[in-house]
Amino acid sequence: MNSPLPPQSVAEAGLTASRRVYLCLRQRIVEMSMLPGERVVERDIAEEFGTSRTPVHEAVQRLADEGLIEVVPRSGTFVARIPLDALEEANLVRHALETAIIEKAATKAGPECAASLRAILEEQAVAIAASDFQAFHRTDEQFHATLAEMSGYPGVWPIIQQAKTQMDRYRQLTLPMEGRMAGVLEEHRAVVEAIEARDPERARAAMREHLDHVMPVLEVTRKLRPEFFTAQLNRHPVR
Repeated sequence: MNSPLPPQSVAEAGLTASRRVYLCLRQRIVEMSMLPGERVVERDIAEEFGTSRTPVHEAVQRLADEGLIEVVPRSGTFVARIPLDALEEANLVRHALETAIIEKAATKAGPECAASLRAILEEQAVAIAASDFQAFHRTDEQFHATLAEMSGYPGVWPIIQQAKTQMDRYRQLTLPMEGRMAGVLEEHRAVVEAIEARDPERARAAMREHLDHVMPVLEVTRKLRPEFFTAQLNRHPVR
């Protein structure tokens, strides 16, 4: 079931209808409240948002350009399945960028920065206790975004976010696995401890270990929900 429309914030009030529909649908797809293969009906979305079909169509086209929606001629419009090779690419990009910025964060972060990270870890612990997967994912994003800010290169985080969009969908499937969220929390703690020690090499190693744990459960996840995945992106045809 789709999540309800969130109340508009002051910032959102100034968004175009197309932008607001795009952001909400994108969040639903990434958080897996709209599942891979699910039909997307523009008429129904327009009715839900209280808008005309035009901004909905614009939003859907943008999501299609990002690989999150698939328009199949003479069949319909669907939430795109998760392409396996996109996960490998995203993991490579994320490794390169996050292990670079974590070294910067470890040399620049002071006690206040470490306290901010510890506060996020507490929020993650609360999410684990409540089995709130979406809250855990959002605090995970906050944790990594905060590290980018501490590094002095906050502009790197939007690049990472864009690169790992498909991976975020896959990660939503892994969070319910027994011990998965607790393991991530412990990995985050190791990163924070390295930052508190102002040890760039230790921080880099902790981040690498954290990111290395993302892909190994892919095959298990794929076997559990094979209908959610595609073997390859269309731009990499099998020869």
